[in-house]
Amino acid sequence: MVSACLLGIACRYDGSGAQSREILSFMGSCFFIPVCPEIMGGLPTPRDPAEIYGGRVKTIRGIDVTDNYERGALQVLNLSLLYGCRRALLKERSPSCGAGMIYDGSFSGRLVPGEGITAGLLRRNGMKVIGESSVKELHRWILGG
Repeated sequence: MVSACLLGIACRYDGSGAQSREILSFMGSCFFIPVCPEIMGGLPTPRDPAEIYGGRVKTIRGIDVTDNYERGALQVLNLSLLYGCRRALLKERSPSCGAGMIYDGSFSGRLVPGEGITAGLLRRNGMKVIGESSVKELHRWILGG
């Protein structure tokens, strides 16, 4: 599984992609299944920025979108089970895909240890999850299986 935005798909909250040339360079070596949990959970693109605070996902305007994030995470998990995926390369700092560090919920740009809704669900179901800055780990995955 890979966050679709990392492949250049314009699905981020602001309507942009976050294409990573390094990640794209691996496309001939492995099979990527692109996912966007927010879209899969029913949210539009573009959409208001959202962050996790107190276990809930809220937009900058205070609208609780936790159900959308949980629905999208479940869709991604179901897709990963259907395809037998064991690994996920996800967009860092995202309230759905963040692996390791996420924004603190204050919309101030402050990062705290944590994980997004999708990253957490995938991890709890046995999938190895990394963020896009761990390209070396991706290389090890491809070489080592």
